[in-house]
Amino acid sequence: MKLKVIACDVLFREISYWAAQSPHIIDTRFLRRELHNDPDDLRAEIQSEIDRDEGYDAIVLGYALCSNAGAYLRATRAPLVLPRGHDCITLFLGSRQRYDASFSQDPGTYYYTTGWIERAGTRVERTTEESDAAQGGIYQDYVTRFGEDSAKYLMETLHTWWKNYTRAAFIGMGLPLRERFEARARKQSAEVAREYGWDFQELSGDQRLFSLLVDANWDESEFLVAPVGTQIVPSYDDGVVRATTEHEPIPPRAKRILRVETL
Repeated sequence: MKLKVIACDVLFREISYWAAQSPHIIDTRFLRRELHNDPDDLRAEIQSEIDRDEGYDAIVLGYALCSNAGAYLRATRAPLVLPRGHDCITLFLGSRQRYDASFSQDPGTYYYTTGWIERAGTRVERTTEESDAAQGGIYQDYVTRFGEDSAKYLMETLHTWWKNYTRAAFIGMGLPLRERFEARARKQSAEVAREYGWDFQELSGDQRLFSLLVDANWDESEFLVAPVGTQIVPSYDDGVVRATTEHEPIPPRAKRILRVETL
């Protein structure tokens, strides 16, 4: 098979490692993690990549539902393959069952991986920039969109995002020759937890979903395969997503607000 993988660059090393061992022909396209700041922009970028090329047996998405950025995508040139999960932490932990167990243990968990730290560091909130110039630009944008009172409230939320969390969890993936970098990333995660008064826990990652993704072992319980001519939409059940031929419109968002969430 010839597969195109479109993935967040936070997953670069895991996807690349397993793509190098896949029996299939794999082309990869990694998108900037900053696109997560706005799910509509991320979805548009992914759809552009889906529509760009022909000749693939399937297009594999290294994303999950991800604040609906993985929803409302259309299979225009080849079947689309999407892991069944609400965010990519499911991929790092190896299953929805492990993710659900971790969430049940502590819903207020901020997850770190080596890829996230490599691409974003440890002290940049997942949807914001930290510089004064960026803060000023964000504030003016909010004033224009929502008015001064709402802008002030959103900026307060911007600076106190960390209060929504109680635990930092570092997910170690154990990729070959990455021990030194993982040790440094683990230490940085623990330091952030101490700074914010969070509990710290190290979780063992599981690479099985990365392997299954690029090896085309797409069991229906773990992956949605959307045929050409269908659209991926949320299913609001244990399946997370489903394919439809009805081409549902993308629901408008009443406000663009700060999203304090996992990747």
